[in-house]
Amino acid sequence: MTAIAVIDYDIGNLHSACKGIEKAGAEPIITSDPKIIANADGVVLPGVGAFDHCMQNLRGHNLELPVKNAIASGKPFLGICVGMQILFEGSEEGQESGLGIISGRVQRFKAEPQITIPHMGWNQLNITQPNCHLWQDLPKHPWMYFVHSYFAVPSDISVVAAYTQHGSQNATAAIAINNLMAVQFHPEKSSEMGIKVLSNFVDFVRQQ
Repeated sequence: MTAIAVIDYDIGNLHSACKGIEKAGAEPIITSDPKIIANADGVVLPGVGAFDHCMQNLRGHNLELPVKNAIASGKPFLGICVGMQILFEGSEEGQESGLGIISGRVQRFKAEPQITIPHMGWNQLNITQPNCHLWQDLPKHPWMYFVHSYFAVPSDISVVAAYTQHGSQNATAAIAINNLMAVQFHPEKSSEMGIKVLSNFVDFVRQQ
């Protein structure tokens, strides 16, 4: 069975992420062991809570280099929620530097009439990379579940695989560059459409 390393750095939501991966037909392995991460078929980096807390925990568990090595090796890699945000250089939410794998920063939604912050609930994707493997056999504007007050702003917009609109603001909902993919929404909480995204990632892993 396809083995997916789910990186454990004490940030929560591992159970729901693993359940989603199991439903997608792969074997999730919760781990903070660099050797297991290096030997897995694919890697998932979940994340919930604050940007600084996630980065401090990742570094405190000596996992910054294993994450960077996994991505650099060409291994299929999926970041989820704050696990996407920390791939960037930094965030308005805190002071810690991010992993800096993607050029750009994370910013807070600007207050507007008629919108709530955090952006919480179901919203539609506007897909900008239709050939990205994550979107195979999905409708043109699938609904996904979001919980966030901040969103990533890449320096190079070509890395954006999908965005979602909250008020007048377009927020990056997914990025994809070669083996590296990441989503701001929670696929494990997004019903059939979210499980399909995870299944597509597992399928991508199997093809490598």
